[in-house]
Amino acid sequence: MEENRTPLLERVEYYENCPGCKMDRLKQEQTGAPYMLLSFIWIVSLCTALQIASLFPFLYFMIRDFHIAKREEDIGFYAGFVGSSFMVGRALTSLFWGVVADRYGRKPVILIGIFSVVVFNTLFGLSTSFWMALSMRFLLGCFNSLLGTVRAYACEVCKEEYRALALSVVSTSRGIGLIIGPAIGGFFAQPVEKFPNLFAESSIFGRFPYFLPCLMISVYAVGVLFACKWLPETLHKHAGKRNETSDPYDISEPSSNESGRKDNVVELEDRQIHKPNLFKNWPLMSTTIVYCIFSLQEMAYAEIFSLWALSDKKYGGLSFSSQDVGEVLAISGFGLLLFQLLLYPPVEKRLGPLMVTRLSAAISIPLLSGFPYIAMLSGAVLHLVINLASILRNTLSVSLVTGLFILLNDAVPQSQRGAANAISITAMSVFKAFGPAGGGALFSWAQKRQVASFLPGDQMVFFVLNVIQFIGLLLTFKPFLAEPRS
Repeated sequence: MEENRTPLLERVEYYENCPGCKMDRLKQEQTGAPYMLLSFIWIVSLCTALQIASLFPFLYFMIRDFHIAKREEDIGFYAGFVGSSFMVGRALTSLFWGVVADRYGRKPVILIGIFSVVVFNTLFGLSTSFWMALSMRFLLGCFNSLLGTVRAYACEVCKEEYRALALSVVSTSRGIGLIIGPAIGGFFAQPVEKFPNLFAESSIFGRFPYFLPCLMISVYAVGVLFACKWLPETLHKHAGKRNETSDPYDISEPSSNESGRKDNVVELEDRQIHKPNLFKNWPLMSTTIVYCIFSLQEMAYAEIFSLWALSDKKYGGLSFSSQDVGEVLAISGFGLLLFQLLLYPPVEKRLGPLMVTRLSAAISIPLLSGFPYIAMLSGAVLHLVINLASILRNTLSVSLVTGLFILLNDAVPQSQRGAANAISITAMSVFKAFGPAGGGALFSWAQKRQVASFLPGDQMVFFVLNVIQFIGLLLTFKPFLAEPRS
């Protein structure tokens, strides 16, 4: 394929002051994977993911301290609304930021999103009421709609043979962030109680017991903000021309004569003016729908796992402390990192993204079915089994999402990649908004039916998660899912 593309690239007109053209030239000169650019993608994607789930290990205690829940069993209900507010904000603005990224560039949107983490995540840690916490998370979601832009950017900084690696970097760092973020929340929330020799009761961390983990993530975001100074732009901006992005790879193979070359240029210009309707692109839309189903399950699991691990054994939980939950998530993150960087690229190359997605979804179902029985264990055996199960579950989840990332970005040309990713993020955020709220409500209801004859207690919780997973698995097959054309 590269042999066919090399002469094709030579026929595309370049503009000296266009960042997209400079990136195209850089890609032509690349002799391997652009590891420096992938490292930028890693730290940016990690920054966007750290704060998404960092609140889950301490959210139970934060809601309790707000004294809004009248009964202990109702805490999960209110926690679900705070967890969902981020996704509601992201659903409302993702399409807007995608259009901005396609028109003004990827870098400005990335900088705005990172700056929002610095501001609103810090203010969330300083929340003094349920409504303040809810509004800060909502605003954070409104301005931090970066995932779609980062995914589009990852596809544009490297040649096609490295796109699987680039998208794996995005999903890996995102997965690590969704694990390390809660680990930070679990370790460093309520520092006065955990580290009394380091933090005084009269200090700001005594008055705001959930501020320290938020502050740590915000400090990291400040560092990322400065690092993005060296982040190159990939959007095509041609002086005196329309600010349209053009992907040289999207041009059909021209004939060898001069007339063929002219016809090809006319065809390219016509396609830039008359872009196809993304909502009529069934490979894109079907992949987005499947992605939404799995995202709903993933977010509900993230909410439920922490609530389940923190709840008392008499309710079918593990009776863990927030620090115990942090340890499990940190170990899971390390295992996930090794798998995604060392094993995922060769597995994806051999099996293909769609088969990886199907296998990951199928294996997750029996794994989740065994989670309620882990609560019957105790001591070192309990910690060993829950760590192994958590590593496997998170590895399968991220592998599944990575495969869908590849299918989604292959379904559109570069000129529509920002908007296409924004559509998927908007739809996914709507589904994810139901995840924490629905998961919290489901968990609270399950705790009240410990002696039910059919799927008592937490068995019902994990059964519902598996039903959603099974629906997503079915939708990965034809005639529903249409694979992008090569």
